[in-house]
Amino acid sequence: MRRTALDAYISRKTEIDTMLARLTALSDDHFSVAPDEVTWADVGTLAHYAELLKRITYSAFKEGEHAE
Repeated sequence: MRRTALDAYISRKTEIDTMLARLTALSDDHFSVAPDEVTWADVGTLAHYAELLKRITYSAFKEGEHAE
């Protein structure tokens, strides 16, 4: 059977939904860092994650450098 654009779209959406669910679960677990064990390296890691997510968010909502 030939794959349609809709099939590909749904596949990509499912992929994104799975990644978002995993990120939400990791966030709910404080990114696997106990509050009394947080280091500046952990802060840096979260800053990196936030920057990557900001780029995606800006693109999806046409904000920041993607603003029209």
